[in-house]
Amino acid sequence: MKIIILLTLLSSNLLLSQSFVPNAPELNLKSYMLIEPNTNTIIAESNSDGFVEPASMTKVMTAYVVADQIKNDLISIDDKVLISEKAWKMGGSKMFIEVGKRVSILDLLKGIIIQSGNDAAVAIAEYVGGTEDGFVDLMNSYAGFLGMTSTNFTNSTGLPSDQHLTSAKDLAILTSNFITKFPDIYALFEEKEFEYGGITGNKYNRNKLLWRDETADGVKTGYTSSAGYCLIGSAKRSNMRLITVVAGSDSANNSFSDTQRLLEYGFRFYATQKYFDANKEYTTVKVWGGKIDNLSLGVEEDISITLPRTNFKGIKVNYNAKNNIQAPITKGQKLGTLELISNEEIVLTADLVALNDVDAKGFFGRLWSRFVLWIMSLFGIV
Repeated sequence: MKIIILLTLLSSNLLLSQSFVPNAPELNLKSYMLIEPNTNTIIAESNSDGFVEPASMTKVMTAYVVADQIKNDLISIDDKVLISEKAWKMGGSKMFIEVGKRVSILDLLKGIIIQSGNDAAVAIAEYVGGTEDGFVDLMNSYAGFLGMTSTNFTNSTGLPSDQHLTSAKDLAILTSNFITKFPDIYALFEEKEFEYGGITGNKYNRNKLLWRDETADGVKTGYTSSAGYCLIGSAKRSNMRLITVVAGSDSANNSFSDTQRLLEYGFRFYATQKYFDANKEYTTVKVWGGKIDNLSLGVEEDISITLPRTNFKGIKVNYNAKNNIQAPITKGQKLGTLELISNEEIVLTADLVALNDVDAKGFFGRLWSRFVLWIMSLFGIV
């Protein structure tokens, strides 16, 4: 079922007068984005479609590809990966795996996610893709499938490359899909430490947001001299999740502080509320020529919306259903729409569907119903 969330970016004065929401924080960043992923609502953004270097945020896609391969039984989380010389020699942040040894997929994922190990990323890329280049082809295929239109990967690690680019919007899309599709693997992003091979100096998760905000459960830091300090963050409070992407900060501490400011802004001034339950009756329509006279209409899946907190007051629902529906009718058949209206603006539209099958009457019953419907239409009754 297609659900359309209409998010109107209003001018500052109009926004303040209608919803009492202040402007988003002013941040010294190349790009940032704040979204509520479950309702696809953009709460704040700046240059979110602009190209940025993802640095080690790249490893979210590396882990995503592996998670999907595990889900589709192409590899197992218990598989043992033979470490190549190329992986062992990788510079930058490391998990400190040894050439010629075998390491489990699970440990390599932890090395990628928690320790940001470039060696672990290359080792797992070679195992899944045959070569790192083969794995990069998979990364770009997944990016295309997810609608990451501003993204091109050239490696599995995030090391600098002229053509290795993405956007804050694309990284938000990737993270949202990761959380939804692979919750078990995503849970690794919340782990604060991982020790491998007796090396303790690199065991703590680089994402300090996990220590600063008890509601945070991810996601990934990144840094190169050209990219600056970057961070994908996520936190969940009650029934509302927020995802942030900040890129191009001038210090690690500022990347965490800016992320916290965005999260506090979103949770303070916005809310997510569930408005419709799947397969519950919300309105009825008359059926012509059917074995029953009235049919229940509802929605196929639960529907929630994210709005400024003050905009939920006085929200209205309009049901727009056809009034000349003729049997037979199939469960799930689209028979109208509903609209949620806040401050005289439509903020959501969704399909109304039949909640049951309706069989048609016999030949003479259908004929009589059509005759009655024709007579009533002459007098403008239907």
